[in-house]
Amino acid sequence: MIYVIDHEDSFTYNLVHLLENFLPTYVSNYYDIDQNKLEKSKIIVFAPGPGDPSHYPETQKIYKKYKGMKKIIGICLGFQQILYGENGKIVPQKKIYHGYQSKIRVLDSSNLFSSNKVFVAGRYHSLKLKEPYSSSSLKITMRCLETNVAMAVEDTINNVYGFQFHPDSFLTIDGKFLIQKIIRA
Repeated sequence: MIYVIDHEDSFTYNLVHLLENFLPTYVSNYYDIDQNKLEKSKIIVFAPGPGDPSHYPETQKIYKKYKGMKKIIGICLGFQQILYGENGKIVPQKKIYHGYQSKIRVLDSSNLFSSNKVFVAGRYHSLKLKEPYSSSSLKITMRCLETNVAMAVEDTINNVYGFQFHPDSFLTIDGKFLIQKIIRA
């Protein structure tokens, strides 16, 4: 089962519909976690939402508890949640990317995707990872061709993955493929 933590975003159920193609999926709000179902889940997904990761301390506790024990996937705010949990600083961007389509390039650091492959992705965020950033196991694996902003991370040791963009958006080409690669990793 996939457990989706909803941060009250309008995209959450687009993401849920995408995930349901792979495994049964359960959704709850970040403030109303079903501990029993969370324990039984195979994958935890931190869904998009407003604000920044510091607004969701319960999600951070879940990240710390289950990192390395269950597969964790973060989308948009969820991507930022992962980086925040790994001492990354999340800061405002100069330009807001809401409903913006970008070309995203895969880096050599990716274990899941072919190096230099370019995806077209839908972006809906005003925050980004402040760089330089380094981690012993969490690797930046995709960047925006236009802005060079970090767009994906992988930690194959702890089974943690994230996208700053929305694979569930109609603006993302091959979104189902992107999610499938992580679920099957």
